Amino acid sequence: MPAAMLGLLKAHRRLSTSASLVQGWKRLIRFIGEDGSIHQGEPILSENNLKSIDGLKAKLIEGNIFDNTAKVTDNIVPIRKLLSPLSASQVPLIRCIGLNYKKHALETNQPTPKYPILFIKPSTAVQDPFEPVRLPKIAANHVDYEAELAVVIKKECKNVDKEKALEYVLGYTAGNDVSAREWQKTLGGGQWSFSKGFDTFSPLGPMLVSTTAITNPNNLRIRMIVNDVKVQDSNTSDMVFDVASLVSFLSQSTTLLPGTVILTGTPEGVGFAKNPPIYLKAGDKMTVEIENIGQLTNYVENEK
Repeated sequence: MPAAMLGLLKAHRRLSTSASLVQGWKRLIRFIGEDGSIHQGEPILSENNLKSIDGLKAKLIEGNIFDNTAKVTDNIVPIRKLLSPLSASQVPLIRCIGLNYKKHALETNQPTPKYPILFIKPSTAVQDPFEPVRLPKIAANHVDYEAELAVVIKKECKNVDKEKALEYVLGYTAGNDVSAREWQKTLGGGQWSFSKGFDTFSPLGPMLVSTTAITNPNNLRIRMIVNDVKVQDSNTSDMVFDVASLVSFLSQSTTLLPGTVILTGTPEGVGFAKNPPIYLKAGDKMTVEIENIGQLTNYVENEK
């Protein structure tokens, strides 16, 4: 084959390969396909929310989601099992904010904080959608739910101004800050991390929505449904500190690494504040629902 023709053929192949990587992703799921392998993909949805995986398919995403090389391909595959948008190994730390909804502070008879209240969860607390939240043997009683908007950091972030903070955000997903209240309130010596950091106590999902698809995270309806009963129903507009303020504050003299998850607080309606209190038990079904993200459902079982 003449050299000129060979060069044209190679160029055509390069263009064809580039054409299959058609765009950056807007919604991302991590899942197990029919081949038994773990993939990441853009779900093919009829609406902006992901509420069921029945018959769900996705366009495979190639590349690293943290360095802008990830692209949506034309390769469509069915989904066997939905996973959390990030694996535990992709999450260096979960940074959590307490009392960040005005009405939640009121229901707990506590003053609105002047600065964000920070505690942490380990990445080992991450749990997939539809997988069980396990009640620990050491804290099987007084375990509570908390619907939360979760923020995922895209790139290293330190000393960032509020005006530029959202440039460091990769996207948003739903989270459930499961909490063992007895250890949080009386047995933990004022420290919250142990009571909230048990394995499976941080479900995330069902999908990660990019900042191009959710441009304003501060006006999203957020709900928690337990056993088909709505127990929390609010809006992220009730936050004391909005998402940009939280990212900026947490980055002060502190490096936020890519994959860091920020749980931004829970609205009013938590179980311990109800009369009588509601606590989770084996067999319960919890569903966090956030506008433009979808439903994160988990069941409760006792640790064996």
